[in-house]
Amino acid sequence: MLPEVASWWRRRTSDSADWPLDILLAAKGATRISVVLPARDEEETVGGIVSAIRTALVEQAPLVDELVVVDSRSTDRTAEAAAAAGAEVVAQDAVLPEMGRLSGKGEALWKSLAVTTGDLIVFVDADLRAFTTSYVTGLLGPLLTDPSVGYVKGAYERPLGHGENRVEGGGGRVTELVARPLINLHWPLLSGVMQPLGGEYAGRRALLERLPFVTGYGVELGLLLDVFQDAGLDAIAQVDLGRREHAHQSTEALGAMSAQIMLTAWSRLQRHGRMLPLETPSSALTQFRRGPGGYDINVNDVSVGERPPMAEVPAYAAMRRPVP
Repeated sequence: MLPEVASWWRRRTSDSADWPLDILLAAKGATRISVVLPARDEEETVGGIVSAIRTALVEQAPLVDELVVVDSRSTDRTAEAAAAAGAEVVAQDAVLPEMGRLSGKGEALWKSLAVTTGDLIVFVDADLRAFTTSYVTGLLGPLLTDPSVGYVKGAYERPLGHGENRVEGGGGRVTELVARPLINLHWPLLSGVMQPLGGEYAGRRALLERLPFVTGYGVELGLLLDVFQDAGLDAIAQVDLGRREHAHQSTEALGAMSAQIMLTAWSRLQRHGRMLPLETPSSALTQFRRGPGGYDINVNDVSVGERPPMAEVPAYAAMRRPVP
């Protein structure tokens, strides 16, 4: 590990237990806090997560001011379950309709900036199992107590599977096979970030609103790299949140995710002046599956869409402009 990374690790890595609720409440002051769950077809888990946050951090302790679920075109009862549990539910496509429709998790996260008012925004995936509110309090700790921190990543153990079929440490396959090697090769100062692709993180609005958002699976990597470029390594902190259990995707789906992450890394290498591209990368991913009559060939477009910094969107700027 580079000396600079080792120093950052010692100063910027903490545990969720280091941030008890009384410390956060004392540090909160007039700071507004929003918690956002992007959700698509997560009716089985979203209600429990919302209920836990609302009970512990809104009703029992006045830490969270806003709890919003951005429904990303769910076809099940995700919206109903979230609303019944006490969240404000916003349909993704109803936000900034003049900007058109794009797809992907990053689109929901980007649009959440336009429908929340928090100075600090905490993002939590809606498919988590065995969720605890220490995810939220842990991510808020460094932001509420240190004004030099602008962005906090969650770190955790990620088992693969559930019950008797669970493999400890077997999760995070795309992180270990794709994202971590890319980061160590091209952004070695970020090599101490334990979960670069994890879906639980928090940031200051003033920072998030000046960053572009990749709309697909590369959103977490894109934000991490852009925060590093914009604010530097010391603006980033990480908090150990314990364990993260969620639904796992097929190997084919992980292949498409990996392709989008690689394309996101490519775009940042070019944009941040870390390479001189000789050609445009292909966005077609060819995959094979053996069928009864031989191999089936499947070609998918894994191109990465991107939204501009929210601060540059006229409608958002008008919403945020102080009233004279």
